[in-house]
Amino acid sequence: MRFAKTSAFLSLVALTALAACGAEPQVQPVDPTKKESTPPVAEPKPTTPAVDVLGPKPELPASRPFTPPAVETFTTKNGLSVWLVEKHGLPLVSAVLVVRGGSSADPANLPGLMHITTDMLDEGAGKRSAVEVSSGINDLGATLALGTSADASVLSLTVLKNNFNAAFGIFSDVVARPHFDAKEWKRVSELWQNNLKKRSDEPMSVSRVINAAVLFGPETPYGHPADGSLEAAAKLDLKAVKSFYKESFRPDRAVLVVVGDISRKEVTDIVDAQLGAWKAPPAKAAPKEFPGPRAASARPKLVLVDRPGAPQSVIAVVRDGVAASDPVLPRLELINTALGGSFTSRLNMNLREEHHWAYGAGSTFQESRNKGGFWAIASVETPATGVALKEMLSELSKMASSGPTAEELDKAKAQDRADLMQTYETVSGTARRLATLARLGLPPGHDSEATRARQSATLAEVTALAKSHVDPTSATVIVVGPREAVGPQLATLGLGEPESWDPEGKPANAAAKPEAKPADKPAAKPADKPGVKKGK
Repeated sequence: MRFAKTSAFLSLVALTALAACGAEPQVQPVDPTKKESTPPVAEPKPTTPAVDVLGPKPELPASRPFTPPAVETFTTKNGLSVWLVEKHGLPLVSAVLVVRGGSSADPANLPGLMHITTDMLDEGAGKRSAVEVSSGINDLGATLALGTSADASVLSLTVLKNNFNAAFGIFSDVVARPHFDAKEWKRVSELWQNNLKKRSDEPMSVSRVINAAVLFGPETPYGHPADGSLEAAAKLDLKAVKSFYKESFRPDRAVLVVVGDISRKEVTDIVDAQLGAWKAPPAKAAPKEFPGPRAASARPKLVLVDRPGAPQSVIAVVRDGVAASDPVLPRLELINTALGGSFTSRLNMNLREEHHWAYGAGSTFQESRNKGGFWAIASVETPATGVALKEMLSELSKMASSGPTAEELDKAKAQDRADLMQTYETVSGTARRLATLARLGLPPGHDSEATRARQSATLAEVTALAKSHVDPTSATVIVVGPREAVGPQLATLGLGEPESWDPEGKPANAAAKPEAKPADKPAAKPADKPGVKKGK
């Protein structure tokens, strides 16, 4: 049978070739008297159901929570607390110094003092000038980064094990022996003020300033931006910086996190040799009061920061949150993952994927040592400001009334495991995460307990928490966008007349309109010195 089919095929090919050459194909005449016999059609055989020879699929056991590495803690001779994780797989070491206080320790009339004090630390230290500090770090193949958040100032160093001793010597000079040179102060202070001026041209940065100011009050520890204000920067001098450094940078208020290819003895010897002379002054500053978020009745319902002509608006819904140490936070993070903490969250899928109003939308429970805030935020097309805000409020209300679905909860738990494993898989990632725990006043084993709480959370538990922690009824709505275009849209939402604020986080006269600025263009930032990173 296979041969007959092959012959027929070859005959067809030959006829086609002859036709292509212009030759007349020779066709055999058909005999009408001859009947063609057709083969009998076979009866179809009854089919039998397929047999699963592999048997039933096995059921996978429940995933176990990931356990972060154990942390060894001890105190050096000068009173410095050390958290150590030995990781000997790669010849790398990361060291992060966390100095508690941060911008929340700023005097009420000098916001940004901790930021600029920290920024000045590497502008000449020990026997090195500012350029020599930078080139010394660069020559060792190290990275040095400095930054200030609301709860702490952080200095980090990552370098190969063979160069750790030399690099930590520079790091120690930066921490304990900064110059605070007048010439460097003039340059750094001017750069700082220029950056603060540019901040008002970045709508997302403006929104974050306003979010905190509205929620906590502009002059409270958490209510002003970590990098300060233009008004304060103009009157700050080097004398104030030097005095503030002596009060704030002290070993009894600091934690040194060390992770990598290093032992406890090596760490102790290096710290004693390089930082042994760094000691705490006898006087201790009185503890600062931390007022929590203002009551909803003390906050405006709707705030608008005018940006004439802007093609996009930043919309935010802001309300009170919890402290990082609150035992409910791990379960709240599961809710936030489903609401706005992942790409497939409800907010992002609605505003970005379904309606195409934004490049992204999200939400967060602010991580802070004291009671913080919660906000949902997105940058949307100006013509869609009103409808996008309506959808955002709707998504918050739905989550508050019904909580996440079972599928969303399972997905959030899976993401929790994956994120935690990724956080602790590298030397620098482990050091940064432990530094965050130290900054928030949490114990080094916090993540082990937190992931167990998340993995054991039930749908009923997270649904109950959603009702009391994401309901937008008591929230403040904040819009950074062009008043002329978004005002009529906001009027349809029933939120009342918007209260006008300026980009620096202070209430402004609603009738006054700020000077028009170029809309939403990314501000150019001055280049940092090689080998050194500056963060907020």
